[in-house]
Amino acid sequence: MSKLSILIPARNEMFLAKTVENILENIEEDTEIIVGLDGQFADPPIKDDPRVTIVYYGESIGQRKMTNQLCKLSKSKYVAKTDAHCAFDKGFDRKMLEAFEEIPNSENVTMVSTMRNLHAFDWKCKKCGHSIYQGRTPEKCEKCGGEMYRDVKWIGKQSPQSNFYRFDKTMHFQYWKDFEKRPEGKGDLCESLSLQGSFFMLTRKKYWELDICEENFGSWGQQGVEVAMKTWMSGGRVIVNKRTWYAHMFRTQGGDFGFPYPQSGKQVSKAREYSRELFQRDGWKGAKIKFNDVLRKFAPVPDWGIQPKSNKGIIYYTDNQLKLKIAKRVQNQLKSIGLPITSASLKPMDFGHNVYINMKRGYITMFKQILAALENSESEIVYFCEHDVLYHPSHFDFTPPDKNTWYYNVNVWKLNAETGHAVRTDDCRQVSGICVYRETAIKHYKERIRRIESWIKACEFEDEILGEDLNRYIRKIGFEPGTHNRPERVDNSKSEVWSSKYPNVDIRHGNNLTSTRWKPEQFRNQKFTKGWQETDELSYWGKMTFDDK
Repeated sequence: MSKLSILIPARNEMFLAKTVENILENIEEDTEIIVGLDGQFADPPIKDDPRVTIVYYGESIGQRKMTNQLCKLSKSKYVAKTDAHCAFDKGFDRKMLEAFEEIPNSENVTMVSTMRNLHAFDWKCKKCGHSIYQGRTPEKCEKCGGEMYRDVKWIGKQSPQSNFYRFDKTMHFQYWKDFEKRPEGKGDLCESLSLQGSFFMLTRKKYWELDICEENFGSWGQQGVEVAMKTWMSGGRVIVNKRTWYAHMFRTQGGDFGFPYPQSGKQVSKAREYSRELFQRDGWKGAKIKFNDVLRKFAPVPDWGIQPKSNKGIIYYTDNQLKLKIAKRVQNQLKSIGLPITSASLKPMDFGHNVYINMKRGYITMFKQILAALENSESEIVYFCEHDVLYHPSHFDFTPPDKNTWYYNVNVWKLNAETGHAVRTDDCRQVSGICVYRETAIKHYKERIRRIESWIKACEFEDEILGEDLNRYIRKIGFEPGTHNRPERVDNSKSEVWSSKYPNVDIRHGNNLTSTRWKPEQFRNQKFTKGWQETDELSYWGKMTFDDK
């Protein structure tokens, strides 16, 4: 019994015999070929070979139905469908089978290889030898007027090569070259959102389970979208195997060099609409995963506007008393990052997922805002973002290595909003620079708030507590988790620091909840002035002021 059956549905294919010959030359495993002649005999004929089975239908039944008929004849574990005008890498079948063995849960994988363009032939003049690249049949040689003939080349061109594909909102196939630049596009075995459709491979069992060539689509069109979406939405994976390749001949010029199956605009539109009904509108009964969740896995996807589902998120808190000029600049900067935002504010606002806290500005209020944002976020890792800090995108590249440690970005400058003058030190640990696992932060802020409220309740004259007394107690507890060992600390958590590639900018505008020291001598403890620097122009940000002029 063969390991792999290669299915070739064919109608009026002048290079069918050459495709079969090329496959036979390059297979290295126990692989068979099953060819379907859909309403027309092969011309030139296919050479006899025990590894080749030929099925003939006197009247055309269509590409999808023919592929299904061929698959019924297979007894192999794997089947691969290919077009009848393709060339293949040496040992491509072995390289594909080896990759299936390597991938976990490979029974749920559909695999393709790198796709090259096939240089099938040149037109060559019998008289003068002048040649031109494959295309429509020329009437005569443009040089001497002599007769032209096809000079078969059958070369898989090394450039261009394609690995990744997508579709637009009409489900129209698109190449996705830019995906190569993303981290997910690196390596030998990568995932792709969609397929081109001229070659793909999966288990025979999965082929039938997913109805992989569903005849309701019509004879032709949407093949790659159908195969990819049924694979992804059933809980499987589409994998590109860059260790091998096939080359496909593209026939886009019409005339005697067009498609073997009729493809009217009406038929194409019907197939795309059926894709939209089946996948976009969640009409496919075999789906275990929603269409938008597949898109989100590959987000951002051009044309779709869906953001990635990330394990990272932003919590944002504000007292809604900030100058609008600063607030909008900070909010727009955070929106550009692309991470999900959960905001907690003292007035309702349209910024991310908003939580409204009906309290007056103050330390306890800020803690409760932070806790509310944490509890309403769905992210595993959170970045604390304050309303008056500009965050550089590199800030969000950091991932905390330990789930129980607080991490502070110390690459931060304090900017005088009126003058544009900025200062910094080496180890400035601020709440606004925190990155931490959300569950760790929730546990801490719940305990922080409990302690403060217990202290208030324990006071004999609760309604006579001076604000400064409460603030003094809160300052003993400390604002930055994991940064001191005083007895009043909330817990025994630890903290570490990191430095982003470019700095964040803490805008000091005169209405900050904490004060600013602009000279080293203003610090009681000089250890906090280590690495003191001053500037009027910041790396990346340049010169900035936020005065009212």
